[in-house]
Amino acid sequence: MKPYREMSKEELLELKAELDAKYREVQAMDLHLDMSRGKPSAEQLDLSMGMMDVLNSSTDLKDSEGVDCRNYGVLDGVKEAKELLGQMSEVSPDKIIIYGNSSLNVMYDTVARSMTHGVMGSTPWCKLDKVKFLCPVPGYDRHFAITEYFGIEMINVPMTPTGPDMDMVEELVSSDPAIKGIWCVPKYSNPQGITYSDETVRRFARLKPAAPDFRIYWDNAYCVHHLYDDDQDFLIEILGECEKAGNPDIVYKFCSTSKISFPGSGVACIAASPNNLKDIRKQLTIQTIGHDKVNQLRHVRFFKDLDGIHAHMRKHAAIMRPKFEAVLDTLDKELGGLEIGSWIRPKGGYFISFDSMEGCAKAIVAKCKAAGVVLTGAGATYPYGKDPKDSNIRIAPSYPTTEELAKATDLFVLCVKLASVEKLLEEK
Repeated sequence: MKPYREMSKEELLELKAELDAKYREVQAMDLHLDMSRGKPSAEQLDLSMGMMDVLNSSTDLKDSEGVDCRNYGVLDGVKEAKELLGQMSEVSPDKIIIYGNSSLNVMYDTVARSMTHGVMGSTPWCKLDKVKFLCPVPGYDRHFAITEYFGIEMINVPMTPTGPDMDMVEELVSSDPAIKGIWCVPKYSNPQGITYSDETVRRFARLKPAAPDFRIYWDNAYCVHHLYDDDQDFLIEILGECEKAGNPDIVYKFCSTSKISFPGSGVACIAASPNNLKDIRKQLTIQTIGHDKVNQLRHVRFFKDLDGIHAHMRKHAAIMRPKFEAVLDTLDKELGGLEIGSWIRPKGGYFISFDSMEGCAKAIVAKCKAAGVVLTGAGATYPYGKDPKDSNIRIAPSYPTTEELAKATDLFVLCVKLASVEKLLEEK
C-alpha cells in the first residue's frame, strides 16, 4: 500500500470505511488488556521463586562479617550486598549505600533531602526563588512526577540517537544556576531503548554547572536488561569518568533489582562519591536504623555474584525477546512504508517507543482504550503530561501473554491507521 499522504480524499474515505468495520469487529471481541506499565509477567516472577527457599528457620542469618541480619544496625547495607550491587553498578562496594526495595524511593528521598537541607552544605532548594531540572524527552513519567510534586520547573531536552542533546545540556547547565539536576536513564532508556554514547557520557562528566549543587540523576535501571546475548549495548561507567574529569561529586547513580528479582521486594542502591555519601548518611542516621538486611542476604545467597545475575537475566530475555520481536515485526509488517509512524528497535530495556503523526497519539490511545486495551497515557513521557507534538506512545510488551500481546498489537496498528486517516482527512 502506498503512503497515506499520497492518497486522494476518495481513497482515504474508502480506507476509513474498511478500518471502521475492522474496528467494530475488534470492539465486539470485548478485550480487557492492560499494557500501561512495564510490569514483569508472572512467568518472569516465577524465575525468582527459588529465592524463597534460600532462607528458612534453620538458616544462619549472619552475614560474612558476623552481623546478625535479624537485628538492628548496619545503616548502609551488609558487606556482600554492597559487593553484589557494586558489581552490577560497576563501582567498588565502598561507593554504595544499600536501601530498601525501590530505587524510585531513593530518588524521591534524594530530591526531598535537597529541598529541605540542601546538597553538601548548599542552600536548601525550598529557600530559593526558582529550582529547575532538565528532562530528556521522551522520558520516564515517574521521574517527572517527582520533580513536579516538589514544584521544580522542568525543561525539555530532546533525545538523540546518542542520548540527550548535549549542546543544549551544556549551554543550559553552565549558564543558569537555578538548574539543579537532570534526569537520565542512560542504558536502554525509558521509553526509547537508547544507550548513551561514550562521548555523551564523557560530556556529562565534564559539565561545568553554574550551580555548585547541580547533580546528574543517573538512573541505571536497565544495566543488565539485555534482550540478546550476542548484540548488547555498552555504557561506560559514569562515576569513573567524573573522577577522571575532576568532577567526582557531580553524579548520583541509582540501580535496583526491581525487574531482576521481585519488583515489590527487591534491593535498591545509590552509588556516589565519598563526599556525597557522607552527606546522604547524615539523613539516613535520622531516617532509619537500617534497611531489610534479611532481604539483602536472600538476594546475595540466591544470585551469589554478577555471573549469577547475568545467568538469571538470560532467562528473563528468553521470555521478553519474543514479545518485543512480535510487536516490532507487526509494526514493520503493518505500518512499514505507510509513513504514519516511526519506532526504534531496542536491544534491551522494557519499552518500545512509537511516534505517530503529529496530533494523533491521544486519539490512538483513546481508540485502543475504547476497544479494551489500556496503554500508557499519551503525553506521559513528557513533563506535565504535555507532549508538544502529541505523537509519542510508550508500548510495554512485558506483562501480557504472547496471545494477548498479538491481539493488543493488532488493535494498536489498526488504531494508528484509523487515527492517521482521520487526521489526513481533516487536513484535506
